[in-house]
Amino acid sequence: MNSEDWNKRYEGAELVWTIRPNRFLVAEVEGMKPGRALDLACGEGRHAIWLAGLFWQVRAVDFSDVAIAKGRQLAERHAVQVDFEVADLNEYVPEPESVDLAIVFYLQLPAAERGPIFRKAAAAVAPGGMFLLVAHDSSNLEHGHGGPQSPTVLYTAKDVVADLDGSGLEIERAEAVERPVETPEGERVAIDALVRAQRPI
Repeated sequence: MNSEDWNKRYEGAELVWTIRPNRFLVAEVEGMKPGRALDLACGEGRHAIWLAGLFWQVRAVDFSDVAIAKGRQLAERHAVQVDFEVADLNEYVPEPESVDLAIVFYLQLPAAERGPIFRKAAAAVAPGGMFLLVAHDSSNLEHGHGGPQSPTVLYTAKDVVADLDGSGLEIERAEAVERPVETPEGERVAIDALVRAQRPI
């Protein structure tokens, strides 16, 4: 999907995603000292806004100007400051070793596109900082609920680790994780890929 497709999806006052942060972000960030954060493919900004509420200095980037506009409104409504930016992640280059936390959540792209973006996100992590990625896992297509139905944009934690090879980050966690999803038919389980890595001090 291109930016125009996403703009159409983000049209309207209702949120495409909930304002609540992803459970894995909450769990992995718990106990971290607030610092500088980068949220790539931020959508409507739910994670950036949550982090800003914990006193992180957050830059949030997405190629949908409609999503970014909604994010700015949400940030204002929640009385937090987020540096939102409209940019194509294929071209966006964050400053190297400039953030204490770089997050990429549910950026579902083919391998040729995702690898360079993940490496740029990893390069942005300062010594002692964390890279955190969560995405729809390849196994979700057959064994989980929801998510994209095209295998070309699905991947595994192992794939991400391969993408990060040579980044200088130390992989601390790379696995498939289960995420409960509430549906009209009851609770279902989605399978996500989670990768957490740190740049040594």
